[in-house]
Amino acid sequence: MLVWILFLLCQVGAPALAQDLCQRDAPNGYKVRISLKTALGEDAYEWNQSEMFFFRATMAFAMRKHFQMETYNVDNIILCVQTSRVSFWFVVTSPDNATILIPKADVEKAVRMSRHRINNAFLLSDRTLEFLGIHPTLAAPVIPDTPPWLIVFGVVIGAVCAGIITLLVSSLLQKRRKEKGMTEDGQDEEDMQVKGVENGINLDGTYNRGFTDDDRFTKL
Repeated sequence: MLVWILFLLCQVGAPALAQDLCQRDAPNGYKVRISLKTALGEDAYEWNQSEMFFFRATMAFAMRKHFQMETYNVDNIILCVQTSRVSFWFVVTSPDNATILIPKADVEKAVRMSRHRINNAFLLSDRTLEFLGIHPTLAAPVIPDTPPWLIVFGVVIGAVCAGIITLLVSSLLQKRRKEKGMTEDGQDEEDMQVKGVENGINLDGTYNRGFTDDDRFTKL
């Protein structure tokens, strides 16, 4: 009989205790605001008691993951001040003592650690599932396989090598053009000498009388 009376007292006192612990602007509480229509449009689901239980379960999971303890459960997540526009406050009680609230900083760390999992559970994002007072979790920076400085270094070295190759090719082409020009000049000079000899003119200044048309030199 005494046990039954104690059980009834606990059942009656639990809601009152929860009401005292979870209040608007509670020092260790957070307000949650959910925008189902914004996130899902016509596919938005109804936010009901089952969804509230699901939220408590996801928060219990986040607390377990943060503290590496399996003693947190849905009873440690207390919700209050619920509105039809899907907003509410929640606090987290200690698994060892239901009258003691977990500090706000620890709750924030747990939320931040599991923020992606919580969002995915409700098909929402940081913008449509807001923990007011907890800034959105920034995406982890993408680390390229190749360091940026190495890429820049490669580009600079490539440009320098291309310039050196261009300079060498240009010098080689100029040298060949010069050699070709000298060869052509020598050939032209040789051709002129051959033609001069054929015409009776010695290019070194000696006149070849054997090829003249003057009668004075051809008369016997």
